[in-house]
Amino acid sequence: MQQLIYFLQKFKYFLFFMLLQFIALALTFNNLNFHKSKYVNSANSLTGGMYNKVSNISEYFSLKHTNDILLEENTRLRNLLQQKNISIVNLDSTVVDTINYFQKYTFSNARIINNNYAKEFNFLTIDKGEQDGVQQEMAVINSLGIIGITDNTSKRYARVQSILNKNSNLNARLKNSQYFGSLKWNGLDYNTVQLIDIPRQASIKVGDTIETGGKSTIFPEGILIGTVSSVNKNNAVENIINVKLFNDMSNLGNVYIVKNLHKEEIKNTENLVNE
Repeated sequence: MQQLIYFLQKFKYFLFFMLLQFIALALTFNNLNFHKSKYVNSANSLTGGMYNKVSNISEYFSLKHTNDILLEENTRLRNLLQQKNISIVNLDSTVVDTINYFQKYTFSNARIINNNYAKEFNFLTIDKGEQDGVQQEMAVINSLGIIGITDNTSKRYARVQSILNKNSNLNARLKNSQYFGSLKWNGLDYNTVQLIDIPRQASIKVGDTIETGGKSTIFPEGILIGTVSSVNKNNAVENIINVKLFNDMSNLGNVYIVKNLHKEEIKNTENLVNE
């Protein structure tokens, strides 16, 4: 107690000065809007910066959840586009709306949990299986283009034969053209696949877009594949076109599984025709 009294006696003038300073500042801020606003703005700037950093950290850790939500929404929209094919026809200034509910494909989302791209026969594994309706010979794509075809399934998982597989053989065509051929992979560059059997009269140039041709029961028509990077026309028998993939096959995440609702009917019809 004596030390406290001694401290107050020793610094009484300084403490009295600090008290007056506090009173003066309080009166200034309370009576002058300019000073008050400067104080408030400084405080808001400080707390705002802290809140922004906290928000950024929170958003970073919630990216996976956000991506899952976006993937679900994209899947729903793809299915809606298949369910409702809306066209507008103008006849003598009369607008006629036609709605076609002829649905051929359904989409479901999945995630790649294992990916091979450096071998000659590459496969991927996705986290959806038979309990999710996944079967063999279903197309696997993402927003950039084709990835592969399911070839083996279990209850909760499925294996996908990658387009980077020397056994892969897909129908592909030049965009906005009826010329089509077979898409294969020579086992060399994981960024480039080969399109063969394109008729030699087809006009092909570097930069042309290659997409699925719709001549199979697996891939829908018009799914992107890549662009022409080079054309080898030296061989009179085989016209080989190198196609640079839109997808980076070494960096894949979320995918869509495509089911053709008419596949069995088409196959049965084709078998009857061939008999």
